[in-house]
Amino acid sequence: MTAPVPARAAAPRILLAPMEGLLDFRLRDVITSVGGVDRCVSEFIRVTDRLLPDHVFLRHVPELRHGSRTAAGVPVRAQLLGSDPAALADNAIALARLGAEGVDLNFGCPAPTVNRHRGGAVLLDEPDLVHAIVAAVRRAVPAAVPVSAKMRLGHRDESRMLDCARAIDTAGAAELVVHARTKVHGYRPPAYWDRLALIREAVAVPVVANGEMWTVDDARRCLAQSGCDALMLGRGMVADPGLALAIRDPGAAPLGWDRVLPLVAAFWARLDPSVAPHARPGRLKQWLNLLRRRFPEAQAAWDLVREEQDPARVTALLFAGAPAD
Repeated sequence: MTAPVPARAAAPRILLAPMEGLLDFRLRDVITSVGGVDRCVSEFIRVTDRLLPDHVFLRHVPELRHGSRTAAGVPVRAQLLGSDPAALADNAIALARLGAEGVDLNFGCPAPTVNRHRGGAVLLDEPDLVHAIVAAVRRAVPAAVPVSAKMRLGHRDESRMLDCARAIDTAGAAELVVHARTKVHGYRPPAYWDRLALIREAVAVPVVANGEMWTVDDARRCLAQSGCDALMLGRGMVADPGLALAIRDPGAAPLGWDRVLPLVAAFWARLDPSVAPHARPGRLKQWLNLLRRRFPEAQAAWDLVREEQDPARVTALLFAGAPAD
């Protein structure tokens, strides 16, 4: 008798992370055109003590004008950062009115400037405030609008890790993304994926694993160690725009430079005229710097334009005759 073929494990849900100063709406548009991404989260929108005008939300999340979706149809959730529960609630209401797919709350940003102004990962020292923020936003927006949150394992250490995760859970969040490092760890390897299993056991809300996934093997190990069934990819996805597809189907042919170069050209085109000319080459070099981890051709492109500041010269050196997706 033939043995039954074991059921194939379901592919994980894959979210595209926000990356302040790099993974903005332009790059979201280009990367999601490749496929494999289920949802994006915007760069954070900083909230202090007042309601922001609509144009601020639309500047960060222009997808709000298009059903809160990228050109490829991938939903984009708007992210807020701040420490004032009432102000965050008011701004969440405004986002809901503009048609946001959902509202995400940032308790993970490690940037010193953000933390000094009581935003991001520093709030993980105050689980009660974390709970108050999530609860205020959840109460403020319609029930159909999901509220999610992203946190790290802690600020200085992991001592309040479970307290913060439970605070987010009991306040009514629909999803919790956890970057598997503390603020002090920053982005230094490794990521402590096994800690996510502890968080999963402590909360009822679905937990999404994030941090230090550059390859399909990294993703497999993260899924195994964390027990999560969803991943958020950041730098790994920017370095390899085909990573989400490869995780979903490891047998598929990898994305080659012949597909990536048109994506880079499309991104370059989106930088003009919305970004000042002097800033455009720097934005492109940010992406090439990560792409060269995966593609030798990106290293060659980086070498060509590393010292170049003139957009016209960049175009001539890299994109003369190159088709854009």
